[in-house]
Amino acid sequence: MPHAPQHADVATAELDSVLRGGPFHVALRAAIAARGLPLQRVQHHLSRHGVKVGVTSLSYWQQGARRPQRPESLRAVRALEEILELPEESLIRLLAESGEGPSGQRSAARSYRSLVEASGVLDQLLAELGCPPDGGLHSLGHHERLRIGARRELSERESHHIVRAHRDGVDRFVAVHHGDRGAVPERMRVHALENCRTGRVRWHHDTGVLAAELLFDTRLRAGDTFLFRVGVEDGTAGVSHEYLRGFDSPGGQYALQVCFDAAALPVRCHRFAQHSAAAPRTGGQELALSGRHRSVHLVEPRVRTGFVGIGWDWE
Repeated sequence: MPHAPQHADVATAELDSVLRGGPFHVALRAAIAARGLPLQRVQHHLSRHGVKVGVTSLSYWQQGARRPQRPESLRAVRALEEILELPEESLIRLLAESGEGPSGQRSAARSYRSLVEASGVLDQLLAELGCPPDGGLHSLGHHERLRIGARRELSERESHHIVRAHRDGVDRFVAVHHGDRGAVPERMRVHALENCRTGRVRWHHDTGVLAAELLFDTRLRAGDTFLFRVGVEDGTAGVSHEYLRGFDSPGGQYALQVCFDAAALPVRCHRFAQHSAAAPRTGGQELALSGRHRSVHLVEPRVRTGFVGIGWDWE
């Protein structure tokens, strides 16, 4: 049993991370796993606290298929904090932060509040860079590739953009990276990989948002197309559980590929969509991890406003 202590350390670190950042169902599942309790035992402990919750409901909660909403369910969540030896209010806080309480609205691991905060911060960063919201460019194609490292962290992201100018004189683009909770944007590195060079870089520490100016060294005329690639080295946050991309307006094709390190493979992956930051998620289609390349992907032939993304669960 030489690896048991290391496995316990990883499990504890993951639990600490998801209790800070959520989402609720991942934190609940990690807490139950860390205590080694089957759901029948959890149900038994709840009954001793005077709370009745079925095993099926507990299973749905930790899968993210249903949310605790009724007063009795919220009582159960508070009791679970005691049963699973968690800090007081830790699970309830995750429900509240991601809009998953009595209102029944559900959001991402990045909560509605954090997405709104990041949006406001991004407006400030774009203003500092003197960049209008659309930058004078329409997206014809955007292909992203994420690498998840051996510590289960978002290690790096590479983006390949195909754009068309809709006004004369466009000579730059602002690339945006939103790290996972706890990310340190000042430690990230931006790499201009093709047909561009890095200009000014701005970030906001509290939200983990980074904005980097990419200079084309040419001025596009209205109707001109342009291709460029950029990479961001991250690796500054804890355990990563999902990646989502937001779109303010309809556009061209979007593809997202998530590649996992051989030492850190998820047990399941799924795609999802959200019409807005406050809207419930739809989709949930499972994605099969390719054996040789250890990756999953999604393709949107023509994006619509809202969010699309890929989530994954760790053992």
